[in-house]
Amino acid sequence: MRLLICLLVLISTSLYGQKSKTYTLRTIAFYNVENLFDTENDSLIFDDDRTPEGSYHWTQERYERKIDHISKVLSKIGEDTAKTSPDIIGLCEVENRKVVEDLVHHPNLIHKDYGIIHFDSPDARGIDVALLYKKSSYLPTSFKSHRLLLFDDLSERVYTRDQLVVGGHMDGEDVYFLVNHWPSRRGGAARSNPKRVRAALLNKRIIDSIQNLNWKAKIICMGDLNDDPRDDSLKSILKTKGKTKQLDSVSLFNPMEELYKKGIGSLAYRDKWNLFDQFFMTSNLVNREKESLSYWKAGIFSPSFIRTTEGKYKGYPLRTYSGGSYTAGYSDHFPAYLFLIKEKE
Repeated sequence: MRLLICLLVLISTSLYGQKSKTYTLRTIAFYNVENLFDTENDSLIFDDDRTPEGSYHWTQERYERKIDHISKVLSKIGEDTAKTSPDIIGLCEVENRKVVEDLVHHPNLIHKDYGIIHFDSPDARGIDVALLYKKSSYLPTSFKSHRLLLFDDLSERVYTRDQLVVGGHMDGEDVYFLVNHWPSRRGGAARSNPKRVRAALLNKRIIDSIQNLNWKAKIICMGDLNDDPRDDSLKSILKTKGKTKQLDSVSLFNPMEELYKKGIGSLAYRDKWNLFDQFFMTSNLVNREKESLSYWKAGIFSPSFIRTTEGKYKGYPLRTYSGGSYTAGYSDHFPAYLFLIKEKE
């Protein structure tokens, strides 16, 4: 009887002595905002169509509606889980810093206190990438724009987007973000594939250089890669893995690969879904250690209000323009997101 009583006391003490675990949750998002141009004509880039007198009749009213729409989407990504907007947001297809400032100063976002990191790219259309960060969540300590040098069959320079690299501190750890917008599939996927392979090679060199300086650094790459998770740029060049059990210390994990296998996409073209908007990361974000910032899960943000509701393209992203006609939508891409968690002490 005494033995039984002792056992019951030990079990009771063990159960009631356990503390429930609490976590810090961080949301990382990426959004191709589909030609977010201002209304002014810039003589240095080909933005004539995106002006009030241009073929798209891009007026101040349409611009302000676009800013309202995009800021609304950004404010909602991950909100159901994190109860707030993303801590980090990568953007592509922004014309300049001004349009990014208009985004973060919109009433939907201004109270979030986002900082901006942006460089002008040499892209012929004048579109860039940018990073937004909550000042309360992330402290940038370095940032650089890496030029992607491409040439056509006549050895003429092909001007495209830079790759943005931002390093800093998040929850006491060194975390780097790479924001990408790789060359498009114009001219066909096969013909344009070498350009994206070059983009992947530049990404690999950047990752290697960061790890040579700081092997503990956690690195997250994001962007519109204009390739799916199983394409050459990712599988052959970057050698990304889609399953955590396949990882070793030098592997890159791509959580979007499993989503792609399930038929989930971020954009649609000719009745085919593609998953061009992706994240991949160093394996030290996946091998969860106690009180260490770790990957939890990823997804595509596609609520009903950013989807086409009827017609031939029902379910597709609700675009700003479709077939040259103004449709007052959001973007031709859905945003991608992932969650990081860290157990609190």
